[in-house]
Amino acid sequence: MFTKKIIQPVVLAFFGFILFSCDKDFNTIGVDIIDDNHFVFGTSDRDATVIAYNEDLPIVQTDNLTINPLGIYRNSTFGTQTAHFVTQLVLPSSTPSFKIINEDPEITEVILYIPYFSTAGTTTDGVTQYTLDSLYGTSKLKLSVFENGYFLRDLDPTNNFTQAQKYYSNQGNDFENFKRGAAADGTSVAGGERLNNSTSTNENDAFYFNNTQITETSTDDEGTETTKKLVPGMYLTLNKEFFQKKLIGGYLNGKLSNTNVFNDYFRGLYFKVEPSAEDPNGSSLAMINFRGGKITVKYKEDFEKITGNTTTIIRTEKTLDLTLGGYSASLVTQNRTTEYQNALQNASPTLGDDRLYINGGAGSMAIIDLFGRDENGESVELENYRSKGWLINEANLTFRIDRDAMGENKEPQRIYLYDIKNKRPILDYVRDQTSSSKPKFAKRIHSGIIVKEDDKGVYYKIRLTNHISNLLRKDSTNVRLGLVVTEAISVVSNNNLKNPSASGLKEVPLASVLSPLGTVLYGSKSSVPLGQRLRLEIYYTKPD
Repeated sequence: MFTKKIIQPVVLAFFGFILFSCDKDFNTIGVDIIDDNHFVFGTSDRDATVIAYNEDLPIVQTDNLTINPLGIYRNSTFGTQTAHFVTQLVLPSSTPSFKIINEDPEITEVILYIPYFSTAGTTTDGVTQYTLDSLYGTSKLKLSVFENGYFLRDLDPTNNFTQAQKYYSNQGNDFENFKRGAAADGTSVAGGERLNNSTSTNENDAFYFNNTQITETSTDDEGTETTKKLVPGMYLTLNKEFFQKKLIGGYLNGKLSNTNVFNDYFRGLYFKVEPSAEDPNGSSLAMINFRGGKITVKYKEDFEKITGNTTTIIRTEKTLDLTLGGYSASLVTQNRTTEYQNALQNASPTLGDDRLYINGGAGSMAIIDLFGRDENGESVELENYRSKGWLINEANLTFRIDRDAMGENKEPQRIYLYDIKNKRPILDYVRDQTSSSKPKFAKRIHSGIIVKEDDKGVYYKIRLTNHISNLLRKDSTNVRLGLVVTEAISVVSNNNLKNPSASGLKEVPLASVLSPLGTVLYGSKSSVPLGQRLRLEIYYTKPD
């Protein structure tokens, strides 16, 4: 709601302007003033209607995301989120060609490496210390990597293969039911042993997101040892007998001849997470760029060395890299708390809600209506404001966090306001050209960045000055606004919902799908105390 305070004396208004101008959050106030003898500063002189309510987004499109969650995240406010992942593998640019002279090639080792998002710190004795980014919780998990048996199409046959195939967050059973593992001899079988079958439990039954620098040592044919240091990442030894059958056997049967044949033959990997027996109630989830990962297959094959008229067969060490850059899908389930589920089921588009549950992934958002509207979509209230001839200097929506509801749960660093009708950012986002060395904190004037006290979130403020100015002065359409969490403020594209939401939404910002976090904000309902209630503040000047 608007605050009711009015500043009538010009002198007081001038000093108010000076004070606001010193505050970085209000550095645009008064920019349209030409002569302060003919204008008055102030805020709105009456209550304005602001209605905000919850919207459930239970099933979202999750194919080919730029980053994907993996793990189990327990949140006492929202519930437990479990995130699996499936991806195709990609052959090298040149089709693999194995040499077979006396003996078949022999795979000696298979390593899966996927770097985590991390920040390098100090280096001691040649070892760099790292801090992992986008990691929520540090518990151990049971991680199983299987062969994917469910075909990942890149084109949708129901649309005559003219549109990309969509996969959704709730399709986990499709991949679980068709997963394949390895038999004792490495043969691919349904119900077989997982591929990350190392005797080291930190690669499977007691897996955790390790922040330790990885040292990788290799030896060439001449016996020279080379050491390479890698940033922290998922580093798993995979079943070499399985890959012997799958790759060498597949090559001999023409299954590695081109991408299409290979993708149907070897349908990729399925990453499954479960609670660890060591920590059954643990919580640990990381956002990962799987496309930055690869499988390095080390093998030996025959090589002909010709010296004069003599040909010698030498067993040579070789490597083949398969990348994880193919079609992929994030598979997310959420076991919601009763309070959270009830809030979504009892949302009130007419009266607004007292708490707004903004949750990423297969979660929820808030819908915001400004100035009220009748059954025809018209707003008498908005027309009244337009008639006043105000020059809008600044407008903000301030969302206060319900600290009791959030407890000790991790808060999203940012929320994102957008135009629901046109599925795009509002004008203030577009005109804000501020940048940052940390991409998540670009467009800091438009903001939506969390404000903290004593390391606890207090509120989010979003500037919508241009949006309100256009509504009042340029007669633009008073569209509904959507509020979501964001993992990447620069990402403004949208992903589909599997089914329309209660309010008829068919899409949701991709930035929200990428985030596993959520926050609880005080809403607009009259039962919320004024000091906590969702506020729309407009600072203006008007002819005296």
